[in-house]
Amino acid sequence: MVIPVVTVLLSAVLLKEKLLHIQKAGVFLSLVAAVWVVMDGNVFQLVTMSWNAGDGIMIGAIGCWAIYSITVKEYMHLFPQNAVLLVMSSISIIVLLPFIVGEWIVTGVPSSLMTPMNLNSLAYLGIFPSFIALICYNRAVRILGASQASVFLNFLPIVTMIGAYFWLGETITIMKIIGAVAVICGVILTTKGK
Repeated sequence: MVIPVVTVLLSAVLLKEKLLHIQKAGVFLSLVAAVWVVMDGNVFQLVTMSWNAGDGIMIGAIGCWAIYSITVKEYMHLFPQNAVLLVMSSISIIVLLPFIVGEWIVTGVPSSLMTPMNLNSLAYLGIFPSFIALICYNRAVRILGASQASVFLNFLPIVTMIGAYFWLGETITIMKIIGAVAVICGVILTTKGK
């Protein structure tokens, strides 16, 4: 949820990308609203949360994704799209494989890894969020720019909320609905400001 704000700031500094005041307001509104959805309206719980090493890793991931978004805008048009995805996927496998093998050496290969449900889950992750979503995001960055495309990431809590309602039977509270509407308004302000 912080990714759009970091991307907007880096785009302004590195790419000299300018946003109108109404677009900046849209980025801020969608950020606050996305936090509102995740926290179910209890945004002050952020102050009392206990932070750990995983949170630090996530902060690093936010910076990496913002830099990736800016790089896509600047350089992706120079290369064929399928070739870029192939190179990116290959680099990911080369970088991550030693960590997986190391974990399996230390803890052992999980016995539940080869179950049909887990294999289906891995196939889903490989096809939809890792491949198709990346193609769509890269195209959005090319068309809208890094700042505006990244604002759409604030829809993730809304989509997660809807998915949890249908598949896990979770309830959707009025606070989450208010946050979802505010996210949508923020994204509209950001993308339609010009």
